[in-house]
Order: sequence, then C-alpha cells, then structure tokens
Amino acid sequence: MSNLHTLELTVNGQPRVAGNVRPHTTLLNWLRDQGLTGCKEGCAEGECGACAVLMARADEHGGTRLESVNACLVLMGSVAGQEVVTAEGLGHPGTLHPVQHELAVRGGSQCGYCTPGFVVSMAAEYYRPERSQTEQVTGDAHHGPNGFDLHALSGNLCRCTGYRPIQDAAYALGMPPESDSAGTDPLAQRRTQTPPMPRPTHLSTPDGDFYRPGTLAEALDLLAAHPDAKVLAGGTDWGVEVNLRHARAGVTIAVDGLPELRTLTATDRFIELGAGLNLSEIERRLGNQIPLLREWFPHFASRLIRNNATLGGNLGTASPIGDSPPVLLALDAGVVLVGPQGEREVPLADYFTGYRQTVRLPGELIRAVRIPLPLAPLTGFYKIAKRRFDDISSVAVGIALELEGDTVQRLRIGLGGVAATPIRGLKAEAALTGQVWNKENVRLAAKILGTEGTPLDDHRASSAYRAAMLEQTLLKFYFEQTTQRQEELA
Repeated sequence: MSNLHTLELTVNGQPRVAGNVRPHTTLLNWLRDQGLTGCKEGCAEGECGACAVLMARADEHGGTRLESVNACLVLMGSVAGQEVVTAEGLGHPGTLHPVQHELAVRGGSQCGYCTPGFVVSMAAEYYRPERSQTEQVTGDAHHGPNGFDLHALSGNLCRCTGYRPIQDAAYALGMPPESDSAGTDPLAQRRTQTPPMPRPTHLSTPDGDFYRPGTLAEALDLLAAHPDAKVLAGGTDWGVEVNLRHARAGVTIAVDGLPELRTLTATDRFIELGAGLNLSEIERRLGNQIPLLREWFPHFASRLIRNNATLGGNLGTASPIGDSPPVLLALDAGVVLVGPQGEREVPLADYFTGYRQTVRLPGELIRAVRIPLPLAPLTGFYKIAKRRFDDISSVAVGIALELEGDTVQRLRIGLGGVAATPIRGLKAEAALTGQVWNKENVRLAAKILGTEGTPLDDHRASSAYRAAMLEQTLLKFYFEQTTQRQEELA
C-alpha cells in the first residue's frame, strides 16, 4: 500500500484525480469544488437526501448495481478507485434522463433545491434489477403499478413541492432498456459490466492518515500499530460527527471493503452476516430467510443510509438507541470478534458493558454477526419514533416467540432506548416462559416489561411514555399473533 496524496476515481463516466485530499474531506464537498453543484448540503447528517449520488458497486452476479448514498457522509478516502454518478451525469438539457423528464412534466420541482437528490434516488430505483422483474404490483401502499418502491425515496425531503407530483413522476416511469447498443442510456448498459473495485489507500497529510487496507490481516496490523484509530465501516455515524461536531481522528482505518468482512454464510446451525456488508445487501441476499430482519429493514433509517450502513458499524458504535441490537437480541445473536489472538464469539446479550462500551478489546474488529438456528417462528419488531421511517427510536422492541401448543417454550425480547445499553427484557421473558400464552398472562408480563431498564426523560420521550410503550408493544404483539393464528386455523 503506497502513500498517496491524491485519489483516482470516476465521476459521470470520466476519470478524475483528486489532489491534496484531506482525510476528513467528504465526497459532497469535493464534488461541489469540482463545479458539480447539483449535489447540495441540506442537513449534513444524512436525513434530507439533497446530497444523494449514485455509486457503481458489484452485484452478486458479476454486474453492477447503481446504489444511492448520501455524499455528505462519505469520506473521499472511501471512494478511491470507485465510480460516482451525480444528477449532472444522468441527463442534460435537451436529452433529459427519463427520471428528470417525468419530474419536470409532472410538476415535481419548485425551488429545485431537493430535486437533484430526488432524481438520484429515483434513478437508483429505476435501475434496480428486481423492479424490472416485477409484474404489475397492485394493492401495495408502497409500490406503484410499475413496481416502483416508494421506500427508495424515504431519505429525501421536499420542503415546497409536495410529494404527490413526485410520487406521480415515480409511478409514471417505464423500465430501462435491457441493452443499449445505441448508447442512449449508458447506465442501463453499465449494469452488465463489472464495476471498479475499491482500492487499498493511504492518505497521509498533516491533518492525519486515512487507511483503506486490502485484507483483514493488514487491517489488524494497522490497528495494532494505531490502537486509538477510528475504525470506519459505512460512515453513517462518523460522518455526522465529522460534519456537525467537527470531530477529527489522527488515524482512520476503513474496513467496509475487506472481503473477509463481506461474507454471508448459512449452515444447519447458524446464519452468519459479514460485518462489512451494507444493510441493503443483507436484505437482498437474505430474502425472507429471517422474517424478523425482513420486517425490521425498512425501519432502519432510509434506503440512502442502508446502502452504506453496516451491522458492524451499528454494533461498533454501541449506541443504546441503535436499531439493530433489539432485533439481534431477540434472535439470540452472537458477535464474532477477530484480533491478534484469533476469533471468539460473544453473545450479544453479553457484548454491551456500559454506555457506548463493549467487551471488544483493543486490536479487535467485529468480523460477523452469527444468528443461531432454528429461528423462533413468531416474531415482531416495533419502533416508536416521531416519524414512522427514517428517525431515531424513542423505544425499539424486537420479540421472538416459540410456542409448544399454547405454552411459551422460548421467548426473547430485545429492547433499545430504555437503558444505557441495549438490553434483554429478562424479567418479562421469565414471567411468560412455561406459562400459557393467553391474554391474562401477557398483560401481567407487559406490566413487568414496562419496568425493564431505566427509561430516560429527554426530548424524544418521557420515561413514563417509554414505560407505557414497552407495555403496549408486548400487548400488540400478542393480539397480532393471536389474530394471525386464528386466521390460519379458519
């Protein structure tokens, strides 16, 4: 790995050289310095989507996926050797991209500030391979008749136009051409080609060092040499710290591209999810193998965030309001840690030791999350937040239940937002295990669940509200499962 003061990348189909890049320069700021001002800063924390760009990434079949991400959260060292497409790269006056055309003719833009971000997110959904295989989708609140998934826009905010004309534009889109020998849509053709792979990188400047190692062994060596380094996965948390709190690290080590952290393995005993896979990859590759995760994915921020965020990063930050711990606790998951002495697996229930503190030792990385099989057949996830999607939880609850007849054989309840760490609802679990699954017993256990943890009073919710929500989630789960069982027996 050579020392670099410059980076090479591809932007809108053209090779670019980024010189004198500082380790904390974001892709957003660099693009704007290049005159690509369609990429805008709205919130600098990944909530508004005004900075959205497309990244060309390898899919599971040797081709390219075009995924939308927040450029404000991507550090330049993470895009060395990669390919970026901005709104300017989609179309031009007189030769508008289909997404740009539909937004224009259907009144989907007024002030225009948010429009480039909407264009990029809509283009990512336009080119999504699974959409082109979708028949007419009807009766689904989130899909249009063309298969367009409105969740693709959940990370984009509009302040003046109103969402109806934007939705109309999305639902009016046709399908991209399967092949494009005439060159009218180079991005459609691009999907059949192999994307450039992330390059090992070392940026060395007076402001600090940014490393992107090529192997896990190199990453561990770097971590041993720099034990206080900031370990960067998807960057959706660290990017906010860099932008809003002006946080800086002397040494940053990016690990999301490590092949050893990008595996997904299924055996007869467990399913193992690589810590460097982004959540959209996991969602796509798992399908419905883990129904609780399938239910949870849409509630984890937005598609823009999920295209970069990783399980390793979410668990590595050890936030008490991180959205993955409640569902992973309900699934009895373990964390696979790797360090100089080799690997060890720690039950997630034992992983958190205090506020943003874990059992991970200096020099260790999270390699994977391991979910044991068989799975509990009855599951549910409940997120209480001010917005239904793309918001921080006031309370998050994951539940996994196994019944033997009408008796509770196994119950796991994962809780977030009610203590200094994510926790299990152990008292409520104990109160119901071995008991009949009926309304009376569940009501008693719900009262106990409301006392779990030490709920805080803060700007998101009062402690009394949090306690009440804990009770209500268990009751809601009971009535949902009871109704479902009755329908199956009818």
